[in-house]
Amino acid sequence: MKTTFNSALIAIAMTMVLFSCGDSTKQESTVVPTAETPTVAAEPVTPVAAELSNVISLEGNDMMQFNQTAFKVAAGQLVTLTLKHTGKMDKTAMGHNFVLLKPGTDLVAFSTKAMEAKDNEYIPKGESASILAHTKLLGGGESDTITFTVAEKGTYEFICSFPGHVSMMKGKLIVE
Repeated sequence: MKTTFNSALIAIAMTMVLFSCGDSTKQESTVVPTAETPTVAAEPVTPVAAELSNVISLEGNDMMQFNQTAFKVAAGQLVTLTLKHTGKMDKTAMGHNFVLLKPGTDLVAFSTKAMEAKDNEYIPKGESASILAHTKLLGGGESDTITFTVAEKGTYEFICSFPGHVSMMKGKLIVE
């Protein structure tokens, strides 16, 4: 038993040495960004406190982040929202949109249906009763402006419905 234990320790130690040393025959390569090489690095987003304004500017980046996660608007007033994709990636790889949902909408169920709605820019056709407003799907450098009105006071959720983005790209629209 002592021999088996020692053999196991030696095997573990050798494995650790092999993996920590690496393969000396492999050469490391360095990628130098050029004008054609998309960069993914982005500054971390630090949201500021929401102030009452019916003109909203929202940005999405290549790191799956909105630059703001809360907005306050006046009930019954026209809201103008501009979404800008500040990244460089194409909308097929890192598309962003803004989808304002009605209260009580199940985010998981909605997101699951949205993943299957590629032909409609990830806006599920059967869920129009859950959506108050949405932008088109944007790729890097694109923007879209929409106008809408929310009549009732309350807190409404907004998301990016591109597959997998809802976990990080969501926020609240507070209607006062």
